[in-house]
Amino acid sequence: MAAKEKKKARAIKKPGRSLTVSLQASGFTATVLALIVTGVVVLSPSLQVLAEQRQDIAQLEAQLAQTDAEVLRLEDQLQRWNDRVFVETQARSRLMFVYPGDITYLVLDDLPEDDGKDDVVISEDIQLTQPDWRDSLLASYLVAATTSTMVAVEDQTPDTSLLPSPSEGSAESDQQ
Repeated sequence: MAAKEKKKARAIKKPGRSLTVSLQASGFTATVLALIVTGVVVLSPSLQVLAEQRQDIAQLEAQLAQTDAEVLRLEDQLQRWNDRVFVETQARSRLMFVYPGDITYLVLDDLPEDDGKDDVVISEDIQLTQPDWRDSLLASYLVAATTSTMVAVEDQTPDTSLLPSPSEGSAESDQQ
């Protein structure tokens, strides 16, 4: 029986040892948890600043891309303004500049504004027309055959009285 009592004593002692071991383990766990919590508390402001800076960097990169696109657009516009034909076109259209001797027409839209309502009813059905091409051909032939009016051809000789002659140009240069 002594052997049985020894086993019982060992069994009783084991819970005491495991309690000590578990207290040591829970002390270690508590220390690790305390270190983790302290680390989070200490590092959270730095991580928050890092996240805000990343967000600011992303916003600034988007703004930089937009500015680069604007710069490219303005450089293209500057290149167009360096073209003489573009400048001339803009001066004619915006400022109504003309060359001497040009005749310009300014058309004013003095018609009343359309209210957007059309009185014409549009059919959704497809309609086929039967053109009578024979009658059209005959009518065209009769008009051409019975018309006696001749179109006058203008004289195509250029008026040289307005052009300076070579002798006049050399005489003027000799006087200077």
